Amino acid sequence: MEIFWLCSVFLILGTNFGSCARKKGHNYYGVEIGKLKSYAHSIKGMVYVIDESTIFIKGFSYDGTAPDVFFWVGNTTAPSPMGEIVPYPEDYTGREPQVLKAYHNANVILRLPQGKKIRDIKWLSVWCRRFTVDFGDIQIPQNIDIPRPRVLPEFSRLAHGLRSGNISILDSKTIYIPNLHYDGAGPDAYFWVGTGPEPNTMGFKVPNEVGGVTKLRGYQGEDIEIVLPGNLTVFDIDWLSVWCVQYKHNFGHVLIPKDLDVPPALGQTKITPPWWYNPTSSSPPISAPMPPTTLGELSNCKEMLEGRVQVQWELMGEDVQIRVSGRINENQYVAFGLSGREGKAQMTGGDVVVVGYDKRKKKFIAEDYYMSDLAQCDGRRGVCPDERIGGKNDAVLVYGERKNDVTTVAYMRPLRTNEPEKDRMIPESGETSVIAAIGTLNDRGEANAHWAGDKTDEDIRIDFSSKNVQECINSLYDIPKEPKAELDPWPVETIIDESNLTARIGPTGGNRGYSIITGQPSWGIAWYINDMLIPEITVEREQTYTFIVEGGSDSTNPARYHPLYITASPEGGFGQKTEQQQKEEKVFAGVGWNDEGYPYPTAAGRYCEWAHQTVDMSENSLTFASFFDTLRLDCDQGEPAKLVWTVTPDTPDLVYYQCYTHKNLGWKIHVKDPGYKSQLKGTSDSLMPASLITLLIITGIHTLLR
Repeated sequence: MEIFWLCSVFLILGTNFGSCARKKGHNYYGVEIGKLKSYAHSIKGMVYVIDESTIFIKGFSYDGTAPDVFFWVGNTTAPSPMGEIVPYPEDYTGREPQVLKAYHNANVILRLPQGKKIRDIKWLSVWCRRFTVDFGDIQIPQNIDIPRPRVLPEFSRLAHGLRSGNISILDSKTIYIPNLHYDGAGPDAYFWVGTGPEPNTMGFKVPNEVGGVTKLRGYQGEDIEIVLPGNLTVFDIDWLSVWCVQYKHNFGHVLIPKDLDVPPALGQTKITPPWWYNPTSSSPPISAPMPPTTLGELSNCKEMLEGRVQVQWELMGEDVQIRVSGRINENQYVAFGLSGREGKAQMTGGDVVVVGYDKRKKKFIAEDYYMSDLAQCDGRRGVCPDERIGGKNDAVLVYGERKNDVTTVAYMRPLRTNEPEKDRMIPESGETSVIAAIGTLNDRGEANAHWAGDKTDEDIRIDFSSKNVQECINSLYDIPKEPKAELDPWPVETIIDESNLTARIGPTGGNRGYSIITGQPSWGIAWYINDMLIPEITVEREQTYTFIVEGGSDSTNPARYHPLYITASPEGGFGQKTEQQQKEEKVFAGVGWNDEGYPYPTAAGRYCEWAHQTVDMSENSLTFASFFDTLRLDCDQGEPAKLVWTVTPDTPDLVYYQCYTHKNLGWKIHVKDPGYKSQLKGTSDSLMPASLITLLIITGIHTLLR
């Protein structure tokens, strides 16, 4: 009643409020197709298309006297036996749908059989299967503009930690808000809608996800659905806000476009969600079954990366639905998207979506990435999620599952976004170059760079508007899992009693090197100290050590910019941390502060890298020495940097040499008290006589026995 009272007040005041003058009108049923033609049995009804797989018949009538009658669809020129049943009602029991009973002026919602779309059929008939007779039908035009759910931006982030994923309008009354965060601390906050260019006091409350009109509680990453009250529809409002009524304050909002062409709210959204909608996507079980109404087979499929990755796609208006399946480990991801350069498989400049399962957050992910450089994301450049560098995630997660060592994630993204500096646009027709890669998620749940060969090298092209491209030969579930080779890790190298050290960049040694030593995923490169892969270094307090650093000096090229510093952090990456995190991190050398109090690296010298002479030979190298023989040293022009570190008495027993700009490149430094080296040398000398004595005794015994 509150809504109608407000409407009356607005009319009296002459205010143009949408609920009183609806754009679509109160009786909005979708796209009108026309009346059913009646040939027998009193068939009657007005037919509408609700969405891409749903038909609504307003005022359906049938006398119910024929023996074997069903709703029937097909793609022949006219109704014929070459069709199939559209079950009604949907909740039938038994092997076959129920035969139609008598209906008089009923409202009927028909959902097409699994996988069928409106564009796949040419007619709808009321059909007698036993006698192959058409009692009534209607032709379905092939050029109709089908209503579809609309994806909007996320909530603006103004107060109380409010944020969300991309908000979606499922139908004319239902709004889906994924990954909603709000601290619940607003004294009088509600979901609030109204008209005008921005939220204002002339709006009114919308019930929460359980239908209550009470002060909003806190939300921690929940996916919710709210329904506009009364006769109000999305065509009547200009914005949705989280609004504090008492203090007239907007905590954040999203604008509702004027040109919406969404499905009507006839109950179909609650029965079966649209193809991309998954209300449990924030925390699906890793073994969840794949709902056929959400992830049906798409029209097109292409294999990539020697068949380990399959990509399915289908164009849907201004969006494209993409389903990526990969035979990968649980901690790995698949990246798929547009190449950074047409006619070439180029990762740099590429626009990809990274899919996988984030164990830390216990959820499947579909994250929009931009790759400005082939380097770990430093918060500004590199292989970065759009959201981390000031953009937004334009990929909307549909569903994810992991089954029989295959991870499958479906998502949708628009052909065009409002971020041309971070996103490439998908052409509406014609081929475009695409790329794919497999890698390991790091401790942030993000993709690392340097895919170590698990990426596309040839130019692969896809026409996203194509239909029935079937280039997937085998099911990924049918491919036998490759047995993992049992590789012996290389022993950890050590450096003791060395005051002069060189620091260069080199490969991580695959499954024998960095990852097995540190227990952390690598991103393809690591520190080589004195030409050893991340050795453990031992130093003494009150002694001075000099590092000759050749990790790169060009800060505009993050893939080749790795200043060295000494820190208490086991992960490093000082330059990409927040100001508070930097204050909390103990740094011992390699970081300076300018006059304005901003940190900068002091050990940035020319770039030298131990590179593979041919391909990575770590799996075939039983020792690090044999692997090192397969490398070559490449150095840029310029001078190395020098890091001089005097170990103070209060230095902790364990510190780390790391990269200033990226995480997880280095390893441990053990710090000992003064005199450690001399004690070690003395112990070593004292052992020599005993060893000689033992050797003489053994030699004497052998002589006597002879």
